[in-house]
Amino acid sequence: MTDNIQELCIIPSGKPKIWDKYPHLNHILAKEAYIGTFHRLCQAYAKQFYGNWVIISPKYGILLPNQFVEGSYDLSFSQIHKNKDIISIPYMRKQLKDNNLFNVPKVTMLGGKKFKPILEMLFPNDVSLSFPLHGTRGIGDMQKRLKDAMEVNKKL
Repeated sequence: MTDNIQELCIIPSGKPKIWDKYPHLNHILAKEAYIGTFHRLCQAYAKQFYGNWVIISPKYGILLPNQFVEGSYDLSFSQIHKNKDIISIPYMRKQLKDNNLFNVPKVTMLGGKKFKPILEMLFPNDVSLSFPLHGTRGIGDMQKRLKDAMEVNKKL
């Protein structure tokens, strides 16, 4: 990523992965590894409305879309304080810094409420965090909001 990024969108990785369908595959680009409906909608939304976006994964942390990942895993950020296999906040903070994303003025997270405390721990207090899908009635409502926003070309 380049310097002087003003806005970043973060999307969740999701449980369904390419290896569920094609277990023989090895290294895959992060943007192709996650195949769930919600992830695909988040990715389409991020591409439509943001110049810069990344994926947040409980195994790999902050993933650039063209970064390679390998192999399936079954981890969730809802277990962040219980499972030592989940990537740490300090390591994700280092990833953000290494990619010049730590001090982006505005960050939007497309995902459920479990991501709010994670992002609040990741970014400095002066970063404006936005969670446009909070307050929805569940995954179906989130998906509908994303689809509707893309259809009318209006950012949430």
